[in-house]
Amino acid sequence: MIGAGVFTTSGLLLNDIPSPTGILWCWVVGGVAALFGALAFAELGVAMAENGGEYRFLSSLFHPSIGFLSAWSSLIVGFAAPLAAIALAFGHYLQVFLPGVSPRLVGAVLIVLLSTLNLWRIGATAGFQNAFTVGKVALLLVFIVIGWLRADPSLLTPASAPPLGATILSPGFAVGLLWVSFAYTGWNAAAYVAGEVRDPARVLPRALVMGTLLVTLLYVAANAVFLAAAPMAALKGKVEVGHVAAEHLLGSEGGRVLTAIILLGFVSTIGALVVTGPRIYEAVGRDFTKLWWLGYRREGGGPVAATVLQSSLALVMLLAANVDTLMSYIGFTLSIFSALTVSGVFKLRMTKVKSGFRMPGYPVTPLLFVALMVWMVVWGILATPRAALAGLATIVVGLLLYALSNDRSPRVRPPKA
Repeated sequence: MIGAGVFTTSGLLLNDIPSPTGILWCWVVGGVAALFGALAFAELGVAMAENGGEYRFLSSLFHPSIGFLSAWSSLIVGFAAPLAAIALAFGHYLQVFLPGVSPRLVGAVLIVLLSTLNLWRIGATAGFQNAFTVGKVALLLVFIVIGWLRADPSLLTPASAPPLGATILSPGFAVGLLWVSFAYTGWNAAAYVAGEVRDPARVLPRALVMGTLLVTLLYVAANAVFLAAAPMAALKGKVEVGHVAAEHLLGSEGGRVLTAIILLGFVSTIGALVVTGPRIYEAVGRDFTKLWWLGYRREGGGPVAATVLQSSLALVMLLAANVDTLMSYIGFTLSIFSALTVSGVFKLRMTKVKSGFRMPGYPVTPLLFVALMVWMVVWGILATPRAALAGLATIVVGLLLYALSNDRSPRVRPPKA
């Protein structure tokens, strides 16, 4: 989860939410939404402990066409687009150390290298991810402590900021949540590999819920440091907001240290996307005979064709789009399928299926999640029509592909009672 979003979003948010306190509340609400979603995914994942995540849940509980659309959207919006956005942000941050480097070229090389590692050996990828994750969390904690010792809390409540109530109810806040949801992307990733998890009833809820809670705390604390480190004018509209904040706190050398931390986070997040995404398309290949090639994997390595397809699409997007455009497109489209999947908990409870985990707060928690996603989608359509049209076009193309790929006998199995 910890990657480009936390280090790029708040500077861009200031264009729509001219209030540091309002932005922090946006991060809090985004984290609570991710937590409610994680609880729902934990219940669904334990009940249907197979790879595929949303694809498996929606196909089994509703209809194979909806699951197929989810998998298609995951390929384009959930994984390829974030890969492109994070790799591009990586290139921008790397310019601090290598001013003449091309962000797009560097990002492309990183995607190819990590995809190749995943194809080569799963164990190597897991060890790589674990090492980078521990390192980036530890270094981020150190920066937060240093930041709170040096930051100016008065910058969080500037006199020019609008009232908090008006900020939260504004269209800009809803659009901001779409951007923040990109930063929280990955809260449901453990469910994608449920079929490869030992003891899913114990491990999945812990991974999803504890991971989301920890990241929410880190995100809110880190962004409080960013916003208290420099005035709004210095941060507004900046992609590399973390670097700008660190320079104000610690000088040019401190900025370079934080940038190194951020680069670690980017590498780790790209690695996680490379590992989890292809498992979804692999599951599709096993269910639809015309797409059998997506299910091929070499012994000891990851899904071959699925990984190559995802990385190729990410490279195309990397060369064609900007970070802010990709973030709006991602947040809008993923919100639709997240809401559909979480609503699947209601369908699961109506069946005779007994999950080894029951989400607390039912039915209030899933209802709040779905309501928030609907609110974000509606305002996303009104405020960012181009991103909304791109998301809707993605869904339409997915329907056409389903019609062409469906052999009328998909091997999607309902959850076992």
